[in-house]
Amino acid sequence: MANIFIYDEFNPEDTAMMQALYSRSPQSVVEHAEKVKESGSGKFMERFYVGYGHQSIADCGSTTLFIEQISILADKAIQDWPLYSGQETSTRYVDMSKQTIIDPLNTPESRAILTNWMKFYLNSMPKVEEYIKQKYPRQEGEKETVYEKAVKARAFDSLRGFLPAGITTQLSWHTNLRQAWDKLSLLRHHPLPEVKNVAEKMHSLLKEKYPSSFSHPLESDQEEYRKKINNEFNYYKPSYVTTPFSYYTTITAEQLDQYRSLLQSRPPKTGLPHFLSELGVITFNFLLDYGSFRDIQRHRNGVCRMPLLTTEFGFNIWYLEQLPYDLQQEAERLISEQKRAIAGLDTSPEIKQYYTALGFNVACKTTYALPAAIYVTELRSGKGVHPSLRKIAHQMHYAIMEIYPDMKMLTDLDMDDWDVRRGMMDITQKN
Repeated sequence: MANIFIYDEFNPEDTAMMQALYSRSPQSVVEHAEKVKESGSGKFMERFYVGYGHQSIADCGSTTLFIEQISILADKAIQDWPLYSGQETSTRYVDMSKQTIIDPLNTPESRAILTNWMKFYLNSMPKVEEYIKQKYPRQEGEKETVYEKAVKARAFDSLRGFLPAGITTQLSWHTNLRQAWDKLSLLRHHPLPEVKNVAEKMHSLLKEKYPSSFSHPLESDQEEYRKKINNEFNYYKPSYVTTPFSYYTTITAEQLDQYRSLLQSRPPKTGLPHFLSELGVITFNFLLDYGSFRDIQRHRNGVCRMPLLTTEFGFNIWYLEQLPYDLQQEAERLISEQKRAIAGLDTSPEIKQYYTALGFNVACKTTYALPAAIYVTELRSGKGVHPSLRKIAHQMHYAIMEIYPDMKMLTDLDMDDWDVRRGMMDITQKN
């Protein structure tokens, strides 16, 4: 008869050590738990010298950091990690007009750029909401409260493209102790000073709370290598982009034929088995606004390169199409003026990102094995997804169908992207 226990009440380092002792001790976890109680929280690991794979022990203890008042750029840097777990403030559901903005240059010119973006975002909101109501009037049977929330969410969708990337947000990061150390080891050398400072602060807090897991010596050769990674390869910067969407793959139809029954019998909301990842990968290259890139980046089961946010690839047309005609004209003038102002800033391309709006397109490159590619395609094709990303998901769908026309795909290809149910996608307190 199996014995099963749950111990969630202990310090993460203690929990990790309790698991590690399984590899060297035949004793029950019940006995180890008693030793934890005798030692006191946070002291159990200190009683043992670990002469093997200490890093693997840190995989067994987890913690959660809550990070606030950082820019969207810093937020994306923290989330640029295949094992990231957490949540962040959504520009699609939250009024960002009251958020502070990080201005690294703090000059009259830089402040004017930020002010102009936010002025348009704030002043346009009532007009856009009214325009949405005219375009998508409330239907019979739709609750007014749900409809109003859906209109508000659509307005945020339409205007978030005018938010500067320097606007502050907040996020959580749930991680095991080993992954926290590995990620922070890279973040300490990030090209953005803000990210370096945030990484140092996170490391300091973790070292104070979990000294056994965050007091490793820093090897100079490893530190130099991490600097090289960040300085030369942190941002994906293709020398040119020839088409808004392209793909290439190492997967062949002949390989997939042997799994035809699996590929054609898959029910809704069910993923393909992981072993199909051995068949190869699909790499998608596309232009997408930075605001929606943040949604595609959430998929960790693959490689999603971090793009450099610039004005080079233009402002995503979808945002302009959502505005009434007079606002469209005003927005086009604003974008033209802001591009010139950003170009005139005496600073690096990395710092200019803070002043560049989320609606500007970036060069994206994602690589997935087949199960992950289909999961991302289907999930991001739903009507609740931002329309500019839905368009990319549809193109991914047709690319997969070119590779294997007999693939069963459960993609939502409906071009209508209005869904009043977005008004129900909220977190509310129960009465």
